[in-house]
Amino acid sequence: MPNPIDVLDARLIGLLAAEPRIGVLECSRRLRVARGTVQARLDRLTERGVIRGYGPDIDPAALGYGVTAFVTLEIRQRFGHDPVAAHLAEIPEVLEAHTITGSGDLMCRIVARSNSDLQRVIDRVMGFDGIERSSTIIALAEQIPHRTLPLVAAAARLAS
Repeated sequence: MPNPIDVLDARLIGLLAAEPRIGVLECSRRLRVARGTVQARLDRLTERGVIRGYGPDIDPAALGYGVTAFVTLEIRQRFGHDPVAAHLAEIPEVLEAHTITGSGDLMCRIVARSNSDLQRVIDRVMGFDGIERSSTIIALAEQIPHRTLPLVAAAARLAS
């Protein structure tokens, strides 16, 4: 598979990450390339799925959800992953769910307002017949926040 980005793409992504409200014209000025080049790059990066969105980055703790937990779920195989994922998607506190290898079937990142509220969220998660058991790990502190820019830089270095 060819490298999906080059150095200019990486610079553009970095600029958009630092200043998400910046316009295409200002991007072109700062990157010293034509406006059409920036727009074409953005279109291509979006088409290829490299850029998935432009929405604000939300901090759950600032919304009152100060507890983060990682929950491993074991599911009944006859149900499959899709119905369980649909159930999880209905729970606002479930921020992510991934199919995994190992002793569990799904790994979820969930948030709650407190430890006792975490019990309510876990009870709601477990309220689906296709889920057999869960194992929960509460995060104490975020050491490295979700990030992708180092990965963007590494991918651009591979291209050069």
